[in-house]
Amino acid sequence: MALLLSTSFSLGAQPAAGFRAGEHFGELVREQGWPSGVRAVANLPADFDPKKPTRLVLYATPNGNTIEQTLGCATGDEVDWHFDIQHVAAQVRQLRAGRPKENIALAVVEADGLSWPAWKRRQADGPAKIRSFVDEIRGWIPGASKLTLSCHSGGGGFLFGFLDSADAVPPFVERIVFLDANYSYSDADRHGDKLLAWLKADAARKLFVVAYDDRKITLNGKLVVGPDGGTYRATERMHARFAKDAAFDEKTHGDVRVRTALDGRLSLLVHANPKNAILHTALVGEMNGLVHALDGAPFGGPRAYAKWVQPSPAIPKRPADAVGGTEFIRSIEKLNRTEREEAIAREVLRGNIPEFLRSFRKVETKIKDAAGKERVAVVEVMPDYLAIGSDADFVRMPMNPQTAARIADAFGCALPTRKIVDDVYRTATVKLAPKPLTMNREAPATFLQHHSIIEEQRSGRELGQLVAGHKKDVVVSNRLAEKPNRVAIYGWHQLDGKPIQPLTIVHVDWYVDYSHGVRLMKRSVKVDGKLQDARQVLLSPSLSPLLSDEGPVLRPSY
Repeated sequence: MALLLSTSFSLGAQPAAGFRAGEHFGELVREQGWPSGVRAVANLPADFDPKKPTRLVLYATPNGNTIEQTLGCATGDEVDWHFDIQHVAAQVRQLRAGRPKENIALAVVEADGLSWPAWKRRQADGPAKIRSFVDEIRGWIPGASKLTLSCHSGGGGFLFGFLDSADAVPPFVERIVFLDANYSYSDADRHGDKLLAWLKADAARKLFVVAYDDRKITLNGKLVVGPDGGTYRATERMHARFAKDAAFDEKTHGDVRVRTALDGRLSLLVHANPKNAILHTALVGEMNGLVHALDGAPFGGPRAYAKWVQPSPAIPKRPADAVGGTEFIRSIEKLNRTEREEAIAREVLRGNIPEFLRSFRKVETKIKDAAGKERVAVVEVMPDYLAIGSDADFVRMPMNPQTAARIADAFGCALPTRKIVDDVYRTATVKLAPKPLTMNREAPATFLQHHSIIEEQRSGRELGQLVAGHKKDVVVSNRLAEKPNRVAIYGWHQLDGKPIQPLTIVHVDWYVDYSHGVRLMKRSVKVDGKLQDARQVLLSPSLSPLLSDEGPVLRPSY
């Protein structure tokens, strides 16, 4: 689920190419993948000002967690406890609130298989690729001259890969943060030499290490770490190396020992863990580990960032005062394009959609992988296209892809691919013939006219059945990389199963006409009986054919 309090936002005010309006705190968001199975989600603050100094906080996900789980949100029906651990987005928002004279950008990176160490082992040139990801993401952010590299757990594999990519830490790195993530620290690989040289070269640079005594913790009666493993021992190795060239001061605050050097710019924080609890994730979220390392917020809890946690993705209940679809169409007839999109987003995001759209329908797809094994995916899609109004008075609502993506984020959904559109048509219990119109294609009155034609075709069939063939779908596609600021559309299947509209990006992304429809699919996809995020499946070289006929999808959103 893409987890990116709603604010009014001008779609024309985006300060950076490739970003669009998000749904929470007015942020701007961007998402991209790479052929090696890595993806990143970045966000910028609502008040991003290119004239201000800009810092990019780049965070590598821990083992087993997606980007969305790492960003975090409130718990709800569609999310589990994994989303309530790290709250990296909320902690960065807390940092932003305390730094009004600075732009704080955030980017979170995730590896295929949800493990950076395992991903690196599969790559012949992992460190070089990691450096290229960092350089490319920096290029997304206008004026991002300062970089903070941070990570949790197996995300340390990303940071050490970055260190291994060159003989020296590049000068644009201002801060490095290991949150119980320094397992792979190695004197033999000159990690300590590089970090000390980097620190000593500029008094603005800082290194924070947060760990805990994990030597005696057990799970199911067995020690969690081996005799040489764990972050406690790794931190001691770091301290031993640094102490050869830097004098440390030591202070103890309750269960926490803090050793600092170089005027406090080098900090090793270790929780004594007297109860032998597993504090691996608590150090990050419950104890404010990230925002402490970024801005000196008190370590140890309670959460300093609670008011910045975004709500869980869900479709709100329809408000009692919500207007019907016909009245809404009339209300937007004289609005300009931007105003109309904002009005559509506002109504849908407050839950003004018909009840029947809330019952998603299952669509099954199958492939055989390279080993000949059958793989099965079950996706859940809305039974019809997004509409505004009630079951008794609704209108299917065309919209631009940015509005569609914004709604998908808030609802815990995604836009389909061409293959999913075909699978939906194959599965649909109600197939309607396309009914093209030629006059005033972009006018709200034509939206209503086309909707009325569809309803005549659908007459006598119960609402909530899976319906297809009556509109073109707004889809995601790798073809969006061919030209900037485009919308991909596909479909409008005829009764013989052949689509009128081949996959095309001919239209600019603000173009909307009566024939466009937005059918959302849930981000949670069941693959071989296990739930996965659709983004993971779309990016996976082995699993993407379940959802895509274009190979791995590197542009999964707008």
